[in-house]
Amino acid sequence: MMLCFFCMGFVDLVGIASNYVKEDLGLTDSVANVFPSLVFFWFLIFSVPTGMLMNKIGRKKTVLLSLVVTVLALMLPLFGENFAIMLCAFSLLGIGNALMQTSLNPLVSTVMGGGNLASTLTFGQFIKAIASFSAPYLATWGATQVIPEFGLNWRVLFAIFFVVGTLSTLWLAVTPIEEQPIEGRPSTFVECFKLLGTPIVLLSFFGIMCHVGIDVGTNTTAPKILMERLQMSLNDAAFATSLYFIFRTIGCLTGSFFLRVLKMRTFFIISVVMMALSMLLLFVGTDKWELYLAIALVGYGNSNVFSMCFATALQSMPEKQNEVSGLMIMGLFGGTIFPLLMGFASDGFGQAGAVLVMAVGVLYLFTYIKQLKTE
Repeated sequence: MMLCFFCMGFVDLVGIASNYVKEDLGLTDSVANVFPSLVFFWFLIFSVPTGMLMNKIGRKKTVLLSLVVTVLALMLPLFGENFAIMLCAFSLLGIGNALMQTSLNPLVSTVMGGGNLASTLTFGQFIKAIASFSAPYLATWGATQVIPEFGLNWRVLFAIFFVVGTLSTLWLAVTPIEEQPIEGRPSTFVECFKLLGTPIVLLSFFGIMCHVGIDVGTNTTAPKILMERLQMSLNDAAFATSLYFIFRTIGCLTGSFFLRVLKMRTFFIISVVMMALSMLLLFVGTDKWELYLAIALVGYGNSNVFSMCFATALQSMPEKQNEVSGLMIMGLFGGTIFPLLMGFASDGFGQAGAVLVMAVGVLYLFTYIKQLKTE
C-alpha cells in the first residue's frame, strides 16, 4: 500500500521536468507551465467519475487501473522528447494520478478500519514525498552524466520510475484486500456534485485547491526564482525543488506524530503561519539563505494541509466516502489554475508575480482554520 503512495509521488516530477522541457525546446514560462497545468487538469474531469467507478468495481481494482495508466505515461518519454510526446505523457500521468489519488486514500481507510486516518494519510504523504524529492536528483544526475547506452539524459528518471511502477502494480495485484460491499444505491453523478452543497465539503475542496496550487507552484517556480535572483544554472537551481520536497518529507514524517498529540486545528495554524512567512521571504528575498529558508518553510508548512483537509471532509460524511474522495481529489485541479496564472504573472512581473498568486492561496487557508474542530 505504501509503495502505491510512492507511485503517487511520480506526479511531482512535472515541476522539474517542465523546466528541462522548457530549456530543451526553448519555451516561454507561460507555455512551459502548460505541462504541470495539463497534468492537474485531468483531476477536474476524472475525479468524480472515479469515485463512482469505485462503487462498481471496488477500490483495489481502481488503484490497479491507475497504476497501469501511470506506467504507460512513464514509458512514453523513453521514446523521445518532442512537444507532442511530452504532452501525451503528462496527460496520461495526470489521468493515472487522478484515478490513484481518488481511490488509494479510501482504500487505506478500508485497510485501517477507522482510527487515526489523518495520521495514516500523512504517513502515506511522507512515502509519496520520497518519490517527489528524488525526481530532481535523478533528473540532474541524468542531465550531468553521460549515458550513451540509453541517451535519456534527464529523462532517465522516467525509466527508473517506470520500473518501480511496474513492480508496484504486480505487488498490489497479488495482495489480498477484503472490501465491504456498498450499502444501498450508489450515488449518481449529479448526487455526487450536490455534496458540494455541504459547507465543510465545499470549503475543504477549496482548501485542497490552494494546497496543490502552492505545491505545484513552488515545485515549478522555486528554481526559476534562484535563476532570476542568484543567476544560477538550471542544474544548480534544481536543488530548490529537492529542498522543497525534503522539507515536505520531514513535515509528513513528523506530522504523522504531531497529528496524534496535537489538536488538528493547532497544527494547521502552525502550518499556515509557516507558509505565510515563506511567501514574504520569496517575495522580497535576494540572498541564498533567505530563499532557501523560504522554500524550507513552505515545504514543511504545506506538507500536511492535504491530509487535514481530506480527513476533515471524509469524516464529515462517512457514508459517502467514495463520493467525497472524488470531490476532494477534483480539488487538485488547483494544480492547473495556479501554474497558468503564475506563468502569466511571471512573464509580466518576474517571479515575484508568481509568488503573489501563491500568497492568495495561503490567505484562503487562514480562513479555513475556523472550520477545524477545536476539541
